[in-house]
Amino acid sequence: MDTQSNFISMPKIGDKAPDFKAVTTFGSLQFSDYNKGSWVVLFSHPADFTPVCTTEMSAFALNKDFFDAHNTKLLGLSIDSIHSHLAWVNNVHEKTGVLFNFPIIADLDMSVSMKYGMLHPGASTTAAVRAVFFIDPAGIIKTIMYYPLNIGRNMEEIKRVLIALQTADSLKCALPVNWVPGEKAIVPPPKTMFEMEERKKLQGTDVDYTDFYLIKKSI
Repeated sequence: MDTQSNFISMPKIGDKAPDFKAVTTFGSLQFSDYNKGSWVVLFSHPADFTPVCTTEMSAFALNKDFFDAHNTKLLGLSIDSIHSHLAWVNNVHEKTGVLFNFPIIADLDMSVSMKYGMLHPGASTTAAVRAVFFIDPAGIIKTIMYYPLNIGRNMEEIKRVLIALQTADSLKCALPVNWVPGEKAIVPPPKTMFEMEERKKLQGTDVDYTDFYLIKKSI
């Protein structure tokens, strides 16, 4: 196997999420089964028993009710053994009271990390960068985020992106910069001259009309 080529072969937004079978802290897991009927936020961390990773995993655990309420399963990963994962989960629970109440993949052979492009040689060849994949119930990758090894993720942004993706999918709309729930959405821009004329008719109605290509409405 050409390991270097696997490092740079990364899935893209719109791709089908690579399927895999893995050992996790919740037992054996087939990703396609886990993903069926729900969104999945798949995220990697560089290593167990490290400070930034502990804060991030704790934040995911503390927000699990939010993800449950939005039909979203959490799935962690690092290139550590299942024994290391279990010891870390137990240690954090004992020391802080926070339980990592979602499966964490033990990716010792780096097979899942390579499928998802989580190994960036410029950062490390033996630790997964902080990657986040938002995968819809059809198994399609909707958003990918990468963070360096030494910078923690922003949990509020992860939650905002999830709601935005679900909103855009369900309402077939686009969302403007800094959008948060309760704000207006963007009416899809016209694709034909007929649609452009129809958009122009929205002037003077209860929408924010800048021009035919930029119209915001309540949702």
